[in-house]
Formats: sequence, structure tokens, C-alpha cells
Amino acid sequence: MSPLPPELQADLRRLVTAVDNPREAAVDVMYALQHHYGYLCDEAMHRAAEVLGMTTLELESLATFYDYLYRRPVGRYVIHVCDSVVCWMFHQDSIFDYLCRTLGVPPGGTTEDGLFTVLPAACVGNCHNAPTMLINGRFYDRLTPEAVDAVIAELRAGTEEPVRCK
Repeated sequence: MSPLPPELQADLRRLVTAVDNPREAAVDVMYALQHHYGYLCDEAMHRAAEVLGMTTLELESLATFYDYLYRRPVGRYVIHVCDSVVCWMFHQDSIFDYLCRTLGVPPGGTTEDGLFTVLPAACVGNCHNAPTMLINGRFYDRLTPEAVDAVIAELRAGTEEPVRCK
């Protein structure tokens, strides 16, 4: 395993020392490692286990439970498209279907360039701004196909590559 950047090591220590029991920080630690590696590869899971004093099996049960933790490779930008009734009501065409067609991927698929993964979400909690999507934790709302095209173009123009698991 290659060494983690000092800033990430400090962040992980801060997350663990901020709680009474290191297990309380498990999701936050995994999320930070996922951000570094691009997804929770085996190396990331082993690092999390070391930091938290947990087994990888204990962490596996958490990683597979939460929708925003990824045990398989995903694109640089993970697009969670709200697939709730409210988002459907506010646009005659499904934003989810539009994104899949535009990016040329099936639901859950990743573009060939590795930039985008499109996933449905039951609700992202932004109904008052429907239709909406969440990309790497940032909301994009009141979507139209034109707005989606603009977001995709903006993201394509400014990409930075995370460290990737081997």
C-alpha cells in the first residue's frame, strides 16, 4: 500500500478523535477514503479498518448498506438522479432517461471515459426544486434537458483525476 497524503491522514485522525468511539466515524472515514481512491477498493477498506480498529467484514456491511458508498469503480462524477413521483411530475421527460441516452450508458453505467456514472435515487430530499439530481454531493435542480447538457459540459471542461485503486 502506498502512503496516504498527510492531509488525508490528519483528516482521518480528526474524524476518529472527534467521537467517543471510533466506530461512530466509520461512514465518514470510508467516505473520505472513497473520495481519495475514487471508490472503496480493498485497499481503502483495509485502511479504514486500521484507522477504526474494525474488521473489513464489519465495514463491508456498512459499505454495502449506504447508497453513497461504492464498492465498485464509478465515474469521477456520480450522478444520483431523483426518480421520485415529484420529480417526474415536474418534467414530462425523465431526466434519468435523458441522462442515460445523452451519456450513452445504461442505468448504473459509467461512460467510456470514466467521467460519469448515472444512478437512480428514490429521493434526494429536494422536492421543492424538482426535478433534481445530486452530483458528488452538489444539488442541481429545476432541471431541463438544456440545463442537464450545460452541467455535463461544465463538468467535462474541469475534471481532475482522483487517485485510483489498482
